[in-house]
Amino acid sequence: MTEKWNGEDMEDVSGQTIVITGANSGLGFETAFALAGKGAEIILAVRNASKGEKAVDRIISVYPKANVRVMQLDLSDLNSIRHFTDSYNENYDTLSVLINNAGVMIPPYSKTKDGFELQFGCNHLGHFALTGLLLPRILSTQKSRVVTLSSLAAINGFIDFENLNGELGYKPMKYYGQSKLANLLFARELQNKFNQHDANPISVACHPGLSHTNLMSRGSGKPINKFVHFLSKTITQPANMGALPTLYAATEPTLVGGEYIGPDGKKNRKGFPKRDDIINTLYNEEISQRLWDISESMTEVEYTFTESISSK
Repeated sequence: MTEKWNGEDMEDVSGQTIVITGANSGLGFETAFALAGKGAEIILAVRNASKGEKAVDRIISVYPKANVRVMQLDLSDLNSIRHFTDSYNENYDTLSVLINNAGVMIPPYSKTKDGFELQFGCNHLGHFALTGLLLPRILSTQKSRVVTLSSLAAINGFIDFENLNGELGYKPMKYYGQSKLANLLFARELQNKFNQHDANPISVACHPGLSHTNLMSRGSGKPINKFVHFLSKTITQPANMGALPTLYAATEPTLVGGEYIGPDGKKNRKGFPKRDDIINTLYNEEISQRLWDISESMTEVEYTFTESISSK
């Protein structure tokens, strides 16, 4: 890996179509901003379309020729996910990069519209369904990739198969860790399945270390508490630095799939992108396959590793 990779030497992405979930703010916005500046067509897949349009305006103000648009997507609603993917598959023949970025962090106990615990349902199941329903476009695109954001919280994560929805007891941070471990396991398992089917795409996981974003608004969309805001800024890195592992995972040509990219600083909290071998410790084949099977059952999205959607 190039030492201190900071995005300046990022591969040209002209002609690529890139979907980024949660791209109206924080890490997602910084990722979209950088990739739009490199010539990609960017789709901001966001829950709040008006906030998405404001993000587009911010990008266009710096890159007037940028090709950026908003598509509404609520990852806590399987109907919204299907509406998004139906619309995408109808209007696009290819998908170069899908960046599973959006997430909620440590909200009070609540459920998605489909009855899933919010963090597991949005952070993992929503992206699992989205990726599966976009898979035909990903498979039909040369050198495509899926990038899924995990977190340092995955290190202490545990998949509680007996209480996935938190109905038998809920601790916000425990369930955040479960959802981010699920993201990591999904990313590696997806790569395994690409390999098994001799498929063209690659799947890469990444994490931003400790980055200053609006995640700690606890999924409410409200401003962060002023004290938490101050404390966060003293121990975290800015969102544009936190986005570097995502940008590396999305563009670096030497990646072969299955890697985990995170900051290179102390305890991987801050710094420049590097491969993080902790994924080899955290990945468990039996747990990952069980999680995959349960995810297909819960979302009713079954992965098919063939190009089954016809062109426009």
